[in-house]
Amino acid sequence: MSAMDITHPAFSGLDLLASAVLLIDDQQLIRYVNASGENLLAISSRSVIGKPLGAICTCSATLQSALDNGLANNWGYTGQNIELKRQDGQVLHLNCTVTPLRPDVAAGVRLLLELQPIEHHLAATREERLIEQQQASRELIRNLAHEIKNPLGGIRGAAQLLEHELSNPSLKEYTQVIIKEADRLQDLMQRLLTPHRPMLPATVNIHEILERVRSLLTAEFPGSLAVRRDYDTSLPELVGDREQLIQAVLNIARNAAQAMNGEGEIVLKTRSLRQVTLAKKRYRLAMEIKVIDNGPGIPDDIRERMFYPLVSGREGGSGLGLTIAQNFIQHHHGTIDCASRPGSTVFTLRLPIEQA
Repeated sequence: MSAMDITHPAFSGLDLLASAVLLIDDQQLIRYVNASGENLLAISSRSVIGKPLGAICTCSATLQSALDNGLANNWGYTGQNIELKRQDGQVLHLNCTVTPLRPDVAAGVRLLLELQPIEHHLAATREERLIEQQQASRELIRNLAHEIKNPLGGIRGAAQLLEHELSNPSLKEYTQVIIKEADRLQDLMQRLLTPHRPMLPATVNIHEILERVRSLLTAEFPGSLAVRRDYDTSLPELVGDREQLIQAVLNIARNAAQAMNGEGEIVLKTRSLRQVTLAKKRYRLAMEIKVIDNGPGIPDDIRERMFYPLVSGREGGSGLGLTIAQNFIQHHHGTIDCASRPGSTVFTLRLPIEQA
C-alpha cells in the first residue's frame, strides 16, 4: 500500500501537522509518513512505505514494548524523553504517543505513532527568549550609536582644523591618529545601524548567493581554505533581498574561516523542508542552509551570547557579524541556530519559500 492509499477523512490533515506521524499496520510495517515525519527521520515517504519501523530507525525497548502492546492488547501509550536512533546515527529525544485505531478507520492500519522532538520545543522557547533579549539589546545599542555619531563628527572636524593650523609637520601624525580612529568608530556605528535599512526584495536563487559567498571566501583565503558544495539543485527560487542574504551567509562563513585561521574545510549545504514552523508561523515549503566547518568550535562562555551585538570570540573582532546575519535572516521570516563542538560547528539557516 502506498502513502496515497490513506484516504480516510480522519487522516486528511496529517500532512499539515508539526508533529511527526506514522501509520503502522499489524505487521509493524509503515503505511504512511507525514511531511514532518520525513523531516524528523531524514527519510522519503516513498522509500519507506511497506518497510518495518526498525528498518529506518532503532527504537528504545520502551517504545517497542508500547507498539507490541498496542497491537496485542489495543493499549495506548504516552511517553516522554524516549530515545530513537536514526539511520544516519543521530539520536533523537522525543515525546511519543501510540494510539490504537479501529479496524474500520483505514484498512490494515492499526497504530498511529506521533513523535514530537523535545529539542524542537526547547529550541523554540530558547529562540523566542533570545529574540526578545536581543531586540532590547539592539535597541539600546542603536540609540547609543545615534548619540555617538554626532560627537565623533565634531571630533574629526576639529582634528582636521587643528592639522591645518599646525606649523610642525611631525605633529600631524597625532591628528591623523585622531582622524583615523574617529573614522573607524564612525564605520562601527554605521554597521550597527545598517541592518535596519529597508529590504529590497526580488526573486533570488539561493545557490547563486552561495556561489558568490564561496568566491569571496576563496579569494580572501586562497589555497589554504577548502569550500565544498552539497547542494539540492531542485530547490525553487525565493523572494528575498539578495545583498542581505549574501551578507548573512558571508558573515557566518567568514567567522568560520577566521576561527580556523584560514585553514580547514567549510561545507555549504542546502536541503528542502516541508511543513515547518518558523518564527511561530507554519510554512508548506522551506529551505535549509547549513554552513559547516571543522574548526575548533565556539567557546562555551560565549555560545549563549554569540548573536548579541559586540560579543566576539576573536581578538580584534567587532562582534557584529552574527548579529547582522541574524537580523537579515529574521527580516526574511527565517531562523538561525548553531550546534558546535570541537571539530564540527554547524550554523543552520531556515528560510520560508512559500507564504505562511
